[in-house]
Amino acid sequence: MSSDDERSEDPGDGAPEQLALIRETVRKAKVPRAKPRTWRGAALAKELPVARVLVNKGVLHLDQYFDYAVPEELDAEAQPGVRVRVRFGAGGRQVRGGRREGGGLIDGFLVERRAESDYPGALAALAYVVSPEPVLGPELLALSRAVADRYAGSLADVLQLAVPPRNGRAESRPSPEPLPPPPAPSAGSWERYAQGPAFLRALSEGGAPRAVWTALPGPHWPEELARAMAATLASGRGALVVVPDGRTAGRVDAALTALLGPGRHALLTADSGPEKRYREWLAVRRGSVRAVVGTRAAMFAPVADLGLVAVWDDGDASHSDDNAPFPHVREVLELRAAHGRCAFLLGGTNCTVEAAQLVESGWALPLRADREQLRIAAPLVRTVDDGELARDGAARAARLPSLAWQTVRDGLRRGPVLVQVPRRGYAPRLACERCREPARCRHCAGPLQAPDQRDLDCAWCGRAETAWHCVACGSNRLRARIVGARRTAEELGRAFPAVPVRTSGRDHILDSVPDAPALVVSTPGAEPVADGGYAAALLLDGWAMVGRPDLRAGEEALRRWTAAAALVRGQPEGGTVVVVAEPTLRPVQALVRWDPVGHARRELAERAELGFPPVSRMASVTGTPEALATFLAAAALPPEAEVLGPVPVTGPGRPRRPGDAPPGETWQRALLRVPPGSGAALAAALKAAQAARMSRGNAEQVRIRVDPPDIG
Repeated sequence: MSSDDERSEDPGDGAPEQLALIRETVRKAKVPRAKPRTWRGAALAKELPVARVLVNKGVLHLDQYFDYAVPEELDAEAQPGVRVRVRFGAGGRQVRGGRREGGGLIDGFLVERRAESDYPGALAALAYVVSPEPVLGPELLALSRAVADRYAGSLADVLQLAVPPRNGRAESRPSPEPLPPPPAPSAGSWERYAQGPAFLRALSEGGAPRAVWTALPGPHWPEELARAMAATLASGRGALVVVPDGRTAGRVDAALTALLGPGRHALLTADSGPEKRYREWLAVRRGSVRAVVGTRAAMFAPVADLGLVAVWDDGDASHSDDNAPFPHVREVLELRAAHGRCAFLLGGTNCTVEAAQLVESGWALPLRADREQLRIAAPLVRTVDDGELARDGAARAARLPSLAWQTVRDGLRRGPVLVQVPRRGYAPRLACERCREPARCRHCAGPLQAPDQRDLDCAWCGRAETAWHCVACGSNRLRARIVGARRTAEELGRAFPAVPVRTSGRDHILDSVPDAPALVVSTPGAEPVADGGYAAALLLDGWAMVGRPDLRAGEEALRRWTAAAALVRGQPEGGTVVVVAEPTLRPVQALVRWDPVGHARRELAERAELGFPPVSRMASVTGTPEALATFLAAAALPPEAEVLGPVPVTGPGRPRRPGDAPPGETWQRALLRVPPGSGAALAAALKAAQAARMSRGNAEQVRIRVDPPDIG
């Protein structure tokens, strides 16, 4: 045996020949497979070789489906609803071998498989399937299209809100097996409402009631929402509840877990993190979980066999999305209830004008408690005139009149006391002491402030002001329009030195406080829940909330007051609320009587006379004067459309959202108003005009918002 033969029998000596064989095998295996970028020469799928794709382009002139060829090797994975990557922007000239090539890779959703294409030219092939998980079902697609049409937006923008970003780790894990329907729950605290037990019974029997629920003050509403969801689950259907923020979602989550146990619902909030939230969302889409509690984005949750949609506190600004096309949770859930023929529940301790209109039109029925139950649950509300606050000697110690001082002192003997202040921070914005005209800069009309409590400067341009006087009355004396929460906490700490003072605001929000004497100073919406309820509450600077130059100022002030007062113990337990505002104002009177429904009805009647939303449909169009004039001239508005304005809109000290005027620059805004029934035509006209401008590459775009929450 030669030395060569001896080396050949060693397993390691044949490695070069084995590697060459492996390379040749791999090379032969890849021969039928075309290059993933172009799929040049690859065979197409034998059945339904055309894929209709929605590309992730949020521009209105591309708000359509595009056809692509399906390579045979992607036939199994390229199913409707999956995420895909496609080549876009190649142009009709880049055709090779009957296939369009070139263009940049872009994300999209495969909407439909077809046998033929309506496009007569050459088709580009799908680049690849990102994931075989079908995330866009027919119901979600139809809902997203309806929302895009209603708000004059693009379908791609809506799907950015409706479908969360993909997480591979969460997608690779299987979802749990669905649990059987639970038994129908008892009415519990729903017994306090005349129609409460009947509403739950209709849900558990598979009905689809629609109700506007004015909840009683107190801690029971999370459990009542949980019972409504449990009744829907008992009928074998799904339930969806959308709340303003993560803290509120946590309260409903805890109530539902206590009622039904873990594993029966998903919590969809931004606080969960991308992986956990996507995993929960997938469990809902796969049918493992049929109940969802979440914040704004959860309004699109793909709940199977949806039986109930509910929104809590629909007047909260968090329910209106700040991203195009700016949908509102209430309107989206109304669409889901109408299209899916499911139950609808709009609840809150307050009543918005839109909720009152739903009852007035007969679309929903009222769900309220009688006055006897209200007297048991609601605290005693007392008022203090702001003029009395200025004259009272006790105010010199802690900015509190005698009535508020006494209420705080009595409340601290029995538990914590809540103090609501309209703004956070320390340095206040200023106004004339005599007539309360806001103090503004002579150069840019920005608000004046005193950061160091001495020198005045402008919050927008930063220029110093040394010789200010009021343009309305000529006075040169200033006062704080609203003293911040931090300064209020310091003043109360000096007035009650033996009592702990806690603050809750945007920088640091408390979830709860113990049932012990303490002063809790909070901004609206950040009020922590007190164990056993607050003994008393002070609502300071009410005039500043009611006096805002906005159509919804009174409604918003009442909503914030009722939300804070609802955390106070009932009147039989000694709960007292003091509001520092003019007693004759309509929102103050509604708070004293605890009649938010009556206030909403009167507001609705006044808006009907003036033709303002929600009686009419309205859209705002904002841009530079030249761009706005060109847009309005080109838009084919409905004949019944009325153009209000345009009026100048000055940019804020810093841009707050995309599309706002730059700081210090003056744009213009026009309001377009149409009567009921013409909203769809108005949205279509605005969308077509904006699409035409974008297709021409006009750099000066205008900002469109249908049904804006703030119209001034």
